[in-house]
Amino acid sequence: MDIFQGLVVRDWTSPLGGTLTTLLQILALAVVLLVSLAFLLLFDRKVWAAVQMRKGPNVVGAFGMLQSFADFFKFVLKEVIIPSGADKTVFLIAPLVTFILAFVSWAVIPVGAGLVVANINVGILYLFAISSLGVYGIIMGGWASNSKYPFLGSLRSAAQMVSYEVSLGFIIISVLLLVGSMNLSDIVNSQNRGLGILNWHFIPLFPLFVMFFISALAETNRAPFDLPEAESELVAGYQVEYSSTPYLLFMIGEYMNIVLMCAMTAILFLGGWHSPFGDFLGLDALGPLWLAIKIVFIFFLFAMVKAIVPRYRYDQLMRIGWKIFLPTSVAYLMAVAALMLLFPAFADWFHSWRID
Repeated sequence: MDIFQGLVVRDWTSPLGGTLTTLLQILALAVVLLVSLAFLLLFDRKVWAAVQMRKGPNVVGAFGMLQSFADFFKFVLKEVIIPSGADKTVFLIAPLVTFILAFVSWAVIPVGAGLVVANINVGILYLFAISSLGVYGIIMGGWASNSKYPFLGSLRSAAQMVSYEVSLGFIIISVLLLVGSMNLSDIVNSQNRGLGILNWHFIPLFPLFVMFFISALAETNRAPFDLPEAESELVAGYQVEYSSTPYLLFMIGEYMNIVLMCAMTAILFLGGWHSPFGDFLGLDALGPLWLAIKIVFIFFLFAMVKAIVPRYRYDQLMRIGWKIFLPTSVAYLMAVAALMLLFPAFADWFHSWRID
């Protein structure tokens, strides 16, 4: 009995209490993300079905609500098949890398005022570092499969992700210049000065907002830029040799990255957890709900793009990234920097959130 009494945490500010608090936060975030992902996937499929004038999943559970969970158990209970010529160790590690990196990115994402696992001052740099590692899971999966189709698909995906990460980086730096901080909570708070939606960054940075959205589609291999897994050319790309749980891990990681980009769009340009009406009637108290609504809205746009926009050729994709988005994002970055430098009143207005 004395042993169990010694394990009881009496001071949550102690190192043990702090560790347990962090672990509980991580567990809660992981559970919420996985459950939300199941329903977002169903929402995704319902949107495609509606555009094509069909019903979509509607058998498992009411209105097909349990379809994602049925698919989950189907994948888990299937046999794991590893090609005879594959590097088995790397073959199994690759989906784990993709899955883990997709989750750890959420450690710095604030879902509400003070609701963040790690509120670090270099949250943007952390996300840059994690996103740069994400390509390794895809390359490992394609190479370890010992087949030309997954290998070509992984090379395509690597080139695509690197191309659009460059323009994404310049777009985010433009936002950082306006805010004056790399902390994601500060970026959200800088868009809340009593003006509600009129103070969100998508208004002064609308071209960057559009480019960020399109670059997010390409970064996550989402249609119309899903060329690494184009059925007509590379079957399923780097995933073609995967089945059962490893394939499920790849898919969860891919969709987790899509939701992450939706969250980043909301945080950088759409006020994060803040209400579009300012703090009218205390609506800002519903912070996590507002962020969830914005994520679902942007995810809806992702689904609509996939349903109505035809797939690009690979040379068109590369041309957009390197010849259009990169020069435009650099030019906009220089324009923002010049305005901040030459017009102090402009800079003071954007930095007034610190004074407030």
